[in-house]
Amino acid sequence: MTKELDPITLQVVGGALHSIAEQMGNVLYRMSYSSIIRESQDLGAGLFDTEFNTLCESDSTPMHIGSLPGYLRGIEQTVKLEDWKPGDCVIHNHPYKGASHSPDIAIVMPVFVNDELVGFSANTAHHVDIGAATPGLIIDVPDVWAEGMLLDGVKLYNEGVRNEDLWKYIRDNTRVPGLVMGDLEAQIASAELGVRRFEELIAKYGKDTVIQATKQLMDYTERRMRAEIEKIPDGEYFAEGFLDDDGRNRDVTLPIKVCVRIKGDSVEIDLTGSSPQVPTAFNVPFDGSTMVAAFFVFRAMLLDTYTSTDDIPANEGSFRPISVIAPKGSIFNPIAPAAAEARFCQIQRMADLVIKALAPVIPEKATAGNAATLSFAAYSGVRPNGEYWVFLEVNEAAMGGRPMSDGPDTVEELMRNTRNNPLEDLGMHLPLICDRYEVRDDVPPGAGKFRGGSGVVKSQRYLTPGFMTHESDRHLDAPWGVFGGKEGAVGKMEIHNIHSGETRQEYSKFSGLRTEIGDVVSYFSPCGGGYGDPLERDPEKVLDDVLDGFINPDHARNDYGVVLTEVDDGYGWALDPAATEALRGEMRA
Repeated sequence: MTKELDPITLQVVGGALHSIAEQMGNVLYRMSYSSIIRESQDLGAGLFDTEFNTLCESDSTPMHIGSLPGYLRGIEQTVKLEDWKPGDCVIHNHPYKGASHSPDIAIVMPVFVNDELVGFSANTAHHVDIGAATPGLIIDVPDVWAEGMLLDGVKLYNEGVRNEDLWKYIRDNTRVPGLVMGDLEAQIASAELGVRRFEELIAKYGKDTVIQATKQLMDYTERRMRAEIEKIPDGEYFAEGFLDDDGRNRDVTLPIKVCVRIKGDSVEIDLTGSSPQVPTAFNVPFDGSTMVAAFFVFRAMLLDTYTSTDDIPANEGSFRPISVIAPKGSIFNPIAPAAAEARFCQIQRMADLVIKALAPVIPEKATAGNAATLSFAAYSGVRPNGEYWVFLEVNEAAMGGRPMSDGPDTVEELMRNTRNNPLEDLGMHLPLICDRYEVRDDVPPGAGKFRGGSGVVKSQRYLTPGFMTHESDRHLDAPWGVFGGKEGAVGKMEIHNIHSGETRQEYSKFSGLRTEIGDVVSYFSPCGGGYGDPLERDPEKVLDDVLDGFINPDHARNDYGVVLTEVDDGYGWALDPAATEALRGEMRA
């Protein structure tokens, strides 16, 4: 048994591991062809040991890296540890064998030292089209087979030799082979880099030292997570909400119920009572997504990078104290072959409800209600030469107010962490024009001592006929306010045609919608809830919000008790301190 390493060696090896993961992520997004990876960075990369523990992870989308251990466990059902050979490369995306959902394809390569398997280099990325029933995304389908290609632990490379038949099969079963095959090449290059860097690290410090370092680093992260959980009073904490519909059965809401059980230094999330699984793809793979949401929310609340006084490695240790109960046959643990591609809105809301449940006992680490949804839009069409174009876009939303500051406006909140697509890139490559992209101004954010964030408005106009699928939610259940704060605003979706002048409202999610020339699709994301009593908000900040267009003078008066007067100074409004003090006194009484 290797003796415990000194702190300096531990830090050096830990830093090297994180650097490797970052390099892997950088190679993947810089080499990719599709904008969902190249610009949005919808990816994850890292190194893993032979027990499938996460040793390090790239600073990318939280959903991806936390799911990779599930992919590895799923692959192990097909490719046993003893079946791996140097130069192998496995491709995998099966949602009932660990994948987060089917479009997130993983590439995994083994790391050998002196003919001994010591670990894996792996990454996963969202592919723009895997041949599903509708281009890009899928919601209203009967089963998992309709989601497109299912790749169940198949060797894409066998001891360095590419399986050309499999490569051709993938290329022939996507609408956009140029993008998908280019992205796979980028994933392979990323995994190869991880293998090489892991081998170099072991060559420099020795296998025993590196493996011992990974164990100590995981144990350290686990201790830190358990220490933070232990600060929360033991007990059961509850919260609940609902989702709009399943994408087929309209006006039938789906309940989400969360019980957070704190037991000493461990936590259990119980989702019993949440909706049964649904007959569309609006279900959540348990290992690849439900579990990962639980890992994410506690890491974010308790071990936040920017509020911790020291570095806490991102590895398997933070997962160990956390368990999840989701009854078989529920929306968070569906039974095969139920489809499960459109799963992100559910886990966003699950994470938000965990925050809501714990807010009374850890108010300094909680937020008011976040947008906690997703606007994932698939725009597509057929070019005159018969080739498909497909564009995936993730739209921003907003966070709830926080203990010491307002909720951020127009951000990728909670588990998303993806970046937006440059409009110039869109205009150069696709028959779409962005007509509007700005902060939402038709409704105010949730009022509070610290207000909620304002959402985004994004309007895309079709220049040719096409198709659209949209995965979203929260058109009915507004983000909540906490500690006296007021609720935020729900989202909405509308389509206006510039030629006919007609405007219609759409449901939050729909599949394969036919679009016409001049159709402008506008998404209005939810706005966050407020944190704390609005009457305690600094009146000067309320004035700033009016001048910046987040709220109007009526909102200032009715929600915040702030009286403004019109002035001719180039700004239009000024604070009336005496009237504000008097009005707030009346409102408090």
